[in-house]
Amino acid sequence: MKIKHILFLCIAIFLIGCGGKRTVVQKNEKKPIIVEPIPIELPSVAEKSHVKKLARKNANLNKHTLVYIEKYASIAVKEMHAYKIPASITLAQGILESGRGRSELALKSNNHFGIKCHTGWLGERVYHDDDAKGECFRKYLYPETSYEDHSKFLTERRRYAFLFNYKKDDYKKWAYGLKKAGYATDKKYPVKLIKIIKDYELYVFDKIKESGYDKKIRELNKDRKVKQKRVKEIVYKVKKGDTLYSISRKYGVAVEDIKKANNLTDNVIAIGQKLVVKM
Repeated sequence: MKIKHILFLCIAIFLIGCGGKRTVVQKNEKKPIIVEPIPIELPSVAEKSHVKKLARKNANLNKHTLVYIEKYASIAVKEMHAYKIPASITLAQGILESGRGRSELALKSNNHFGIKCHTGWLGERVYHDDDAKGECFRKYLYPETSYEDHSKFLTERRRYAFLFNYKKDDYKKWAYGLKKAGYATDKKYPVKLIKIIKDYELYVFDKIKESGYDKKIRELNKDRKVKQKRVKEIVYKVKKGDTLYSISRKYGVAVEDIKKANNLTDNVIAIGQKLVVKM
């Protein structure tokens, strides 16, 4: 009996020891290589007087939303002029998706639009429960970068292309168009956007002319020294099993950009071939 007890005890100690030595596998993160430019100074879009006017007219308006408008309206207007997306839509989306700028994602990561990492994202990242547990979201140094990324998200994806046939001041069509394109799963998403735009009269920002506003930006930033982003060039030697697609994912660049940099007319590559990858 004693021998059986001793044997059982030894097995138990061995199993506990193995459990204690179990290795925790960490996610293999790519080192962030995206450098965010310091935001430029933006002129007023009469956001302060607009907010005061709203507060006088309706004391029941949400104070956090009013603060958000005062803080980010000028960025939404700048994005409208650069990417042809109504400022009212961008601002309403920011208000709705960031919880009036008070969500954890907005406060800690400056991500105002809930943009996930997606394939090829090489910037900072955070993990947050959303549609699934522990999803990867983009983390920004500046909220301005979040706004620009939102604009690029809409302009660079084919499914949103039809939206740009709408007028910039037709926020209702834009709101329903976003839902049609699959931007949000919430059936009431366009209704919510339109209500925010109407309640806070965000449509006034769609009327700000590009020429005059751009002139003010240039005047404010005329003494500013802008550093040009340097292109990082890597020479990659093709290994067994490599494809242009796998290389593009490894470095976060488009397949077409790799082909263009190496004068390739098709997707055929050979082991040992050297490819220039520009990032």
